[in-house]
Amino acid sequence: MKEARFYTKLINKSVRCDLCPHYCIIDDGKRGKCSVRKNLNGILYATSYNKTISLSIDPIEKKPLYHFNPGGEILSIGHNSCNFKCQFCQNFEISINKSSSYDLSIEDLIKTCRLKNIKMVAFTYTEPSTWFEYVLDCCKSLKDNGIQSVLVTNGFINEKPLLELLPYISAMNIDLKSMNDKFYREICDGNLKSVLQTITLSQKFSHIEITNLVIPSYNDSENEIENLIDFVSNISKRIPIHFSKYFPRYKLQAKETPTKTLLKIFEMAEKKLDFVYLGNINSQIGQNTYCPNCKKILIERNGYQTQIRNISDGKCQSCGTKIYGVWEFD
Repeated sequence: MKEARFYTKLINKSVRCDLCPHYCIIDDGKRGKCSVRKNLNGILYATSYNKTISLSIDPIEKKPLYHFNPGGEILSIGHNSCNFKCQFCQNFEISINKSSSYDLSIEDLIKTCRLKNIKMVAFTYTEPSTWFEYVLDCCKSLKDNGIQSVLVTNGFINEKPLLELLPYISAMNIDLKSMNDKFYREICDGNLKSVLQTITLSQKFSHIEITNLVIPSYNDSENEIENLIDFVSNISKRIPIHFSKYFPRYKLQAKETPTKTLLKIFEMAEKKLDFVYLGNINSQIGQNTYCPNCKKILIERNGYQTQIRNISDGKCQSCGTKIYGVWEFD
């Protein structure tokens, strides 16, 4: 446990947490919405500071990150917290429900990376921004040791803490759940504006990719998908986007996403974006990476098996077009 950053002391030993846009008012002895920031006698503490619920080695493509050190392995860790309460949460057992955890010091994290010859660490599974103090301290030490840090995040964090963290983050996958603020408020307990601000700001500092889980009758209307595509393309048409198939999970029991819906979205997105991918789907469409100029295949994927074919120095070998991404370790 460590004193939290970004909070304001109020009267009667209450505090306001300033880490995320919820701005929770937390009375003495109580916790914020994320469950891991607790007020003890007027001081806000990060109770999960060095406590993790999982540590495993994954392919980088599983995050999903398709344009960041493809084919590489990444050490994934997470904690028992989230500042959203998504009704369709895929990891609710560890993000919303109480889950057992164990101590993981920064020194032990770095030792594990060296032992396994791992050059990347992902803060993932749940919401890394509510683990702010530990993530920041880890990322600083990881960078000093030549190890890259990755966030897989819902993007619901205030600008000041985000700006403090970004210089140490090499890549992010940001979950853009909908372009409808009502969806964010009623289904996720968040808001759209804050997530859009995080995406807009983060892409100036780090490699980013976007994920959208397509839920039938909730966020899959043609108009909403078009708005999402336009938002990303207006920032940069080079940002990779992953549209993923939804399966019933947690409290939301909508029907799973039809394959034809994802294929239609793929066609829509390809008209305005250079790199469009489909996830959780048994189809060769939306898996491989092609040069946006000459259409030469650059990366071939079969599940999490990745083969780089025609990229050299970050450029298409056929036509010389610069390809968005990080293609070899720094």
